[in-house]
Amino acid sequence: MDFSSITPNRIIPTVSSYAKEHLLYVQEIGTLTSRSPHVSTRNNIYSFLFLVVIKGSGRFSYLGETVTLKAGDCVFVDCHQPYSHESSANDPWTLNWVHFYGKELLSIYKRYLDNGCSHIFHPDNTGDFLEILRLLYGICASPDASYEIVSNKYLTDLITSAFVLNKNASVKNASMSHKLRDIREYITVHYSEHISLEGLSNLFYISKFHLAREYKKAYGSTLIADLSAIRISHAKYMLRFTESSIEEISAACGFSDSGYFIKVFSKSEGMTPLVYRKKW
Repeated sequence: MDFSSITPNRIIPTVSSYAKEHLLYVQEIGTLTSRSPHVSTRNNIYSFLFLVVIKGSGRFSYLGETVTLKAGDCVFVDCHQPYSHESSANDPWTLNWVHFYGKELLSIYKRYLDNGCSHIFHPDNTGDFLEILRLLYGICASPDASYEIVSNKYLTDLITSAFVLNKNASVKNASMSHKLRDIREYITVHYSEHISLEGLSNLFYISKFHLAREYKKAYGSTLIADLSAIRISHAKYMLRFTESSIEEISAACGFSDSGYFIKVFSKSEGMTPLVYRKKW
């Protein structure tokens, strides 16, 4: 890179082995203002890049696709994959950016993409992202004993905001998300009844295979697992605050028989319902 063509303002922290093992952590963070066109290229590095175009425009290439970025665009990419970006000659840009990593970030990013989110998006307002990047820069500029924990919190906020404010995902999934919310509300209310994927597919006019796939994509767990968790939660309440028998609780919470209830409860809580009642 020709550093005479840019004005970078960056921090490159060195983090602890604890942070690398357990946290999301900053690798580089800063602001870049181009004075003339330059190309930045990366490939096969253990990092993720999040950047916001503050002003100006340029081109960004990733996964064989080149797009024009303008003020207000956001980028969230996996730097294991080759990418490059180049500022416009006529309208040089200013970027706020952070390179970061964490052991669980690959799976988090997969979930991000599975949720319909795009690696390039244009939110209605970049204020949330810019504030998080400002706070991250400040904590990295003047690190104290807690800065790695705080950095982990801010990076988690950054990813969460990307999930929530990615317009591409919200438009694409609006209809399905509404239906999934209705289904989730239904199982929350009707947990004590017999519920099956086939029954729900008939009730909500959706293929049971499509329902199973989209539900897990949206919520990170299967519909049947969530139904079981709802039933177990109600069972725990009854074990603690009623004198109902195991058989009565099993029936009231929608389990087919008490033996199956005990098996599912024990797997979830690591103890039988009676032991749970005594401990709590």
